[in-house]
Amino acid sequence: MLINCVAYQDGKKLADIPVEDISDYVEKPETFVWVALRDAQPDELAVMQHEFGLHELAVEDASRGHQRPKIEEYGDSLFVVVKTIECHEHEVTVGEVDIFVGQNYVLSSRDGDSQQGFQNVRARAEKEPHMLRLGPAFVLYALMDTVVDRYFPVLDMLETELEKIEEMIFTQGRQRDNIQRLYQLKSKVTVVRHVVVPLMEAVGRLHGGRVPAMCQDTQEYFRDVHDHLHRISASLDGIRDTIATAIQVNLSMTAIEESEVNKRLAAWAAIFAIVTAFAGLWGMNFKFMPELEWKFGYPMAIAIMVGVCLYLHRRFKKAGWL
Repeated sequence: MLINCVAYQDGKKLADIPVEDISDYVEKPETFVWVALRDAQPDELAVMQHEFGLHELAVEDASRGHQRPKIEEYGDSLFVVVKTIECHEHEVTVGEVDIFVGQNYVLSSRDGDSQQGFQNVRARAEKEPHMLRLGPAFVLYALMDTVVDRYFPVLDMLETELEKIEEMIFTQGRQRDNIQRLYQLKSKVTVVRHVVVPLMEAVGRLHGGRVPAMCQDTQEYFRDVHDHLHRISASLDGIRDTIATAIQVNLSMTAIEESEVNKRLAAWAAIFAIVTAFAGLWGMNFKFMPELEWKFGYPMAIAIMVGVCLYLHRRFKKAGWL
């Protein structure tokens, strides 16, 4: 679906133009066309391929979707894949934005259930004609910068969720629930890392060293995007390390609780073993106490067993086993 199709010249908006006039505007000097699509269909991409002269392999990747974040060069044009991340009820959803960039055009195609568009990017760029004069490379930077900036709220959500779990680590009876929540959080972090790390590697090619010709004047902007991605990646690594530590602590707490249970069981077993030992030694089927033939022998035997059991219970209680 076509969102908008606008021609720009010398950093200023010329007009909204129909798709069939794109090829006429891209031939004008100091003019480029910026087209935005959403959930582009193969026939729409075919039209854009004809108007812009897009490389067939790039169009094929955009048609299939589900691409890894990357930046590929096709002659004097670039094909860029970036992933969007959003949180819906503590669930991480991933979308995709495919961007075709040439000397005189920018084509972006947004796929997925993302509710956040890029109208604000266009509005911001149009308010900065001195930046828009840098051409399609600046538009590429503005789109990528917006996508990366939207990673930070997701990162904050992950850190907040981890803090809440950490607060429950030492709560009795929550170990199983904590382990489950920690592994769910670890899965979310892994999803975000699979988005951030490949993109960080790709953006590193747009500043320093061999840089595509169209990005020569915007290297410092892409370096800023790379720095943001590096910060996010470092934070994700910190979260992963904290999750691993929290899992170990949680398992240790579980082992401690099991040890406490085993102590209680051992203490009660020792107490009942005394009763069993006396009963086994004397036997309980008699008129008077065997061997002594004393009519108070039975009450005495019961008193001794109760007394020993009470003594053991007191000692185990004092030792912290009960």
